[in-house]
Amino acid sequence: MTLTQLRYAITVANSSSMNEAARKLYISQPSLSSAIKELEEEIGVELFRRTNRGISVTPEGEEFMGYARQVVEQYALIESKYVSKEKERKKFSVSMQHYTFAVSAFVQMVKQFGMDEYEFAVHETRTYDVIQDVKNFKSEIGILYLNDFNRKVLTKLFHESNLEFHKILECSIYVYMWKGHPLADKEEITLEQLREYPCLSFEQGGYNSFYFAEEVLSTYEYKRLIKADDRATLLNLMVGLNGYTLCSGIICEELNGSDYCAVKLKSDEVMTIGYLVRRGVTISPLGQKYLEEISRYKDKALR
Repeated sequence: MTLTQLRYAITVANSSSMNEAARKLYISQPSLSSAIKELEEEIGVELFRRTNRGISVTPEGEEFMGYARQVVEQYALIESKYVSKEKERKKFSVSMQHYTFAVSAFVQMVKQFGMDEYEFAVHETRTYDVIQDVKNFKSEIGILYLNDFNRKVLTKLFHESNLEFHKILECSIYVYMWKGHPLADKEEITLEQLREYPCLSFEQGGYNSFYFAEEVLSTYEYKRLIKADDRATLLNLMVGLNGYTLCSGIICEELNGSDYCAVKLKSDEVMTIGYLVRRGVTISPLGQKYLEEISRYKDKALR
């Protein structure tokens, strides 16, 4: 296995066809196909499926690409530092479900380290993608939650993906809504009281199993349900339609503004919010600082 083969495989994975990848690499299509075939035979894994419509990466290939990208990126760092003598910026990336406090912790970390010597990335995304991002080295850390309903399924997936889950905090369930909502002044709300208002949920795409839902009580038969892709849309729907979502109750007014509130839901459900990392991999100083910042929200979790 050579570094050139890894670069070839990554380019193919980022292309719609072998011909397109060959053009990007400035080599002939037969030469590229031969190099990929030799690589697949050497590692004993089919990386790509070839069809009349083009090529696609196999599930085994996705895992391989995660390692391949890390090797190529690490080589580029060594080359820039010791061969080109360039000053390479250190990188840190985190993937998360839609938690404002997780974004706020990221902001605080970036402020402390500055952006001159570091390159940061934050991916507020779907549950399955959080897991895949950490598994495939796109992100060092992933932030998501477990509860009694999804714990067994997700823990099994973590194990299969060679990931570890660590608890950050536990919290009760809260109804997040805008302060002009008719129920905003209540001390506690039941699901029955919420029945006539639209429940807002984050879209999970192809992995829309109840176990991947970002909101607890995902199997409840809501009379009105609206799915959205991003937090800004969700907030607009709260104001425009008196919608609500179920959350941890941790309020970050510095990012969402002061027009929203969290009211306790009458439920015994408990969320365990934690972080995912690759098993056996040492967390970087940037990652450790991020976890330090996010742990500050333990005391802000409403009970």
